[in-house]
Amino acid sequence: MAELLRLYSYWRSSAAYRVRIGLNLKGLRYELIPMHLVRDGGQQHQPEYARLNPQRMVPTLMHGGRVMRQSLSILEYLDESWPERPLLPATARDRARVRALSQLVAADIHPLDNLRVRRYFEEEWGVPPVERDAWMRHWIAEGFQALETLLADDLATGTYCHGEAPGMADCCLVPQVYSARRFGLDMSAWPTITRIEQACMALPAFGQASPEQQPDAPQAQAASA
Repeated sequence: MAELLRLYSYWRSSAAYRVRIGLNLKGLRYELIPMHLVRDGGQQHQPEYARLNPQRMVPTLMHGGRVMRQSLSILEYLDESWPERPLLPATARDRARVRALSQLVAADIHPLDNLRVRRYFEEEWGVPPVERDAWMRHWIAEGFQALETLLADDLATGTYCHGEAPGMADCCLVPQVYSARRFGLDMSAWPTITRIEQACMALPAFGQASPEQQPDAPQAQAASA
């Protein structure tokens, strides 16, 4: 019997969203364990979870008794453990390109607009929401400008970030576009990013991973009440 996959996730976490997409693209079944990052002071700070993930962040993936942390590391683990429907290309050169696109989002854009940054602005510095959101839009736009250039000027870009099959870079791009729209960013300046995101969202693997489809989303909880 295959060992159970369990994903600790928060419905609106971009990093958890990436992993949900990757699991879906792989066709892997998993148990989703919601971790509310705001309620009760943040459930990720509870001692039991902090022992699993000392960073007190999501996602965390459990594969049997093994613990995986950090979204890109988890995606690569999935690719190496279940090589069918690969998230990374076959050649070293192409893998380097996809990793660079993925890290542009995960390492350069996302850390500047995540929940920890927003809460620090509000709780420690008293930054008004309008100024906080302007910060978010600025840094997302800076990153998207570079990402748009890299995608638009490379023949390796196809229907998706790399070629004609969705992969790790698309797992990163789609949640970041979702976040950009959440903060009111006009996406018309980046037509290649928008085109790829629309192609991805036409696939069930992406739609089923979207925040509003998660069991801990407010809409889902209201519907089940």
